[in-house]
Order: sequence, then structure tokens, then C-alpha cells
Amino acid sequence: MRHLVVVAAGVLALAGCTSTDDSSSTPEPSPEPPTSSSGTSAPTSGSPSPTKDPSTPVTPLDWKRVPGPVDDTVTRSSTWTVTVTKDRSEARIEGPESLGLGSGGRTAVSTVLVDQQRVVVVMEDEHAERGDEATIIDSSGGTATLDGTSFPPTTTGGTWAMGQDTLVHATVINDGAYCLATVSLESGQGDAPWCAEPRHGFRGAVISDAGLSVMSFDDRRPVSCATLLAVDGSTATPFEGVTDCQGWDAMRLGDGEVWSEVPDPKRNEEAEIHGRLDGQVLDLGAATTGTLTYCAGSAYFVRDPQADDDPARLVRVDPHGATTVVYESGSRGNAFLSAPRCGGDAITITSYGDQGDEQVTADLG
Repeated sequence: MRHLVVVAAGVLALAGCTSTDDSSSTPEPSPEPPTSSSGTSAPTSGSPSPTKDPSTPVTPLDWKRVPGPVDDTVTRSSTWTVTVTKDRSEARIEGPESLGLGSGGRTAVSTVLVDQQRVVVVMEDEHAERGDEATIIDSSGGTATLDGTSFPPTTTGGTWAMGQDTLVHATVINDGAYCLATVSLESGQGDAPWCAEPRHGFRGAVISDAGLSVMSFDDRRPVSCATLLAVDGSTATPFEGVTDCQGWDAMRLGDGEVWSEVPDPKRNEEAEIHGRLDGQVLDLGAATTGTLTYCAGSAYFVRDPQADDDPARLVRVDPHGATTVVYESGSRGNAFLSAPRCGGDAITITSYGDQGDEQVTADLG
């Protein structure tokens, strides 16, 4: 295994951002979610009434244990396996290229993105003095780096997401606007077509086959509210039907959207999943905030135990709104799961509980 210390930086073109707000009107962006969040107004009178799924069938995926310590975090596809050490000081990459990316003591691995063709490893400066550094490795052997000197530049701790041919990340451009950079993984060209409104930030970017989404939030204190947005180029459209000051995770799926809401801001780890799919408004049940993940054409989310004898569950939602429990923990009551980690054609989770911890993975082929 060789250790990659310096990678030649790709030259990215900046098309520019249309925002003209100065830095004094832009909130300090944070990778952490706001205390509370809101979506858009309630559905129009023509919207169908919500329907509840009375039961969720259980059809486990073909899970296999991941070799090695459970404390290491693994993300894999059919092509790549990326292992991040417990202290986040190193990412070990195995696949068409095998190498290690070390933090050098000042940075830590903050984000790993994997599909069948590429790996992206993001290092964040723990002193918040430099922009993130992302190393992009292609199965053909090509490498590139995005950092604070790229165009558009990275920022510290902002959101990252990867689609089939696109990488997005947070950026702050010359006039101080907080924007979403879009980088072509084929050409290396980048721009920043959409920017948050003045005194707003954003987090939780998700790229699915249906498109890009984020949660945008304002800087009100003590309670910040947010809007769940579908982003297309320079245009951002609020999700329909999200309860005011309760929206959290956002994803476009099929012909609609899936999102989470937090009914009680004092218990912001507890959410409910909703969707607008196939012309229906759906109540998809309890969820853990921050776990809604797109993978291989479906949405996945974690449901913590709802009773003392319940397992922790991983639930899949297909583009038509059908839900299936695809994993149940061996532990009951005192059990929880990590957010699922998608590798394009594989999914991996870590399960914790009083009956033992495990890290398991399944192909979605």
C-alpha cells in the first residue's frame, strides 16, 4: 500500500454566483444542523390526504460481516473499499488503486463518498483555518484534489455529495455569499450557480437520480428555521407539504420527495419520515434524524427501537413509496444503528447494542 501525500490539483473554472450580498449579511455556515427547522406551507387543497402504512414487511438483505474492527468505519462498492480509522486520522483505500490518505495531525477525515467508479475522501482542518481538502480517485487511475485554492474554493466543514458525474460542496465566493459549488467529475470544470439567501446557510446535500436537494436554514436565534429545497442549477424550489419549523432531512426520489420532520425541537434526534410519491402523501413512520440516505434508486433510514423489546431497524423506501425493513439488530431496546453508508451498488451499516456490535454490508446490484 502506498501513501498519497500530494496530488496534483485539477484546474476548475468558476462560472460565478449571482448573489451580490456582502459578507456582513451572510451567516457563519455550520456543518451542524440548526436547533429546529421548517419547510414550506402545508399542501394545497388539491393535495391528497396522508395515508399511513399500518405495517412494514421485513425482508433482510444478504448481509455479510465486514472484516476488521467495528470501530473502523467502512464504506464499499463492488469496486472500492474505504476504511476510516476510529480516530479519523487515516483513510485506507482498496480497489483498482490501493493507498492510504493520512491526516498529518492537523486534519481529520470528515467525509467519504464512494461509488463504482470513484472515491472521494475529504479532510477537514480541525482548527478551521483552511478549507476542506478532497482527494478524488478514479478507477481509471486518475486523481485530483479540491481545496481552498480551487475554483470554486472549498470551505471548512460544509456539505459534500456525489452523483454519477457530479460532485457538490459548500463554497464562499468573493462577495461573501455562501453557495453550492457544482463540479463535473468528467471535465473537472466547476461553478456555483445557487447561493443561499442572505443570512442563511445550508447542509445535508443529497444527489439522487431525481436531482439535488439541501436544507437551507436562517440565522435566527435561539431557534433557527429551515426550508427543504430541490435545487436545479440556479433555481431552488421548496418541498411541498413540509410542516413549518419541523423539516430536517431532504431527498428527491422518483417523481417526488422524501423528507423527515422533527415534531419536538427539544428531542431533535427523533423524527418522522414523510413522502410525496406516485401522487400520494405518505406517513412512513418513525426515524432517526440525519440517517435518510439515497442508495441504488431507493431511500434508506434508521428507525430506533420504539419499545423495550424492539430492535433497531434499517428501512428502505422505493420510488413508489413501498417500505421494507431490510435489517434488524440482534440487540433489543438498548440498540442503535449508524446512518447507512452508500457505495453506489452496496450499502454498509454499523450496529451497536448490549448483545454486541457488528458492521455489515450488502450488495444492492
